Amino acid sequence: MLKIGLTGGIGCGKSTVARLFAELNIPVIDADEIAHQLVEKGQPALTRITNAFGPSVLTDEGTLNRSHLKDLIFSDNRNKQTLEAILHPLIYQSIQSTTEKLSAPYCIICIPLLIETEKTESVDRILVVDCPVETQIARVQSRDHLSDEKIQAIIANQVSRAVRISKADDIIDNSEMEYGLAESVKKLHNLYLSLSPQD
Repeated sequence: MLKIGLTGGIGCGKSTVARLFAELNIPVIDADEIAHQLVEKGQPALTRITNAFGPSVLTDEGTLNRSHLKDLIFSDNRNKQTLEAILHPLIYQSIQSTTEKLSAPYCIICIPLLIETEKTESVDRILVVDCPVETQIARVQSRDHLSDEKIQAIIANQVSRAVRISKADDIIDNSEMEYGLAESVKKLHNLYLSLSPQD
């Protein structure tokens, strides 16, 4: 089965593109969803995160205080590396075990940090959803109501737009919100079907 790694910077529209592939009955595996499941209350990864960062990363209910953890990792790169060392191997293990159970011509694996984690060899093709940085900032402000400073910190922790594009096998230009996206996805869908191994 052909594995398509879907990636892009924050606010570029990865989730929208993933949804359009799902509407074509293509399996979509989302690394962010896996990460959320891994840090649910009672999960071993949450215990390891608490041991690494201290009880302040937990809410009074014992769940992960995501806002506080984000502040920690964006203020200190060592904290970011510690968190990634805990979560990334578990995320990629889960992705691999999920793909092994699928029966489809191809699947979409949505991995925001695919290039940053240097796991590009885990997929057959890289699909980048792209838009200008100013558009990213405006969309994230509208969606998440974060400060300019926080958004810039997130973008700074991702590879540059130029690096992302240089690694891409396929690119979807999402400069205009959802304009022409469905058509772009349909074209890639037909391409991926033609590239899929035939039984």
